[in-house]
Amino acid sequence: MAQYKCFVCDKEVGTEYTRKRVRCPYCGSKILFKPRNKITHVKAA
Repeated sequence: MAQYKCFVCDKEVGTEYTRKRVRCPYCGSKILFKPRNKITHVKAA
């Protein structure tokens, strides 16, 4: 299950809440993002 974070208050928002509406339940912000755990490296060709 993917976890989203609020850009404003930095709290985790579960996917069950994002299915209903795209707002943070804590502060009401509309900006949510998925934090990345792994750094991706791209090699130039």
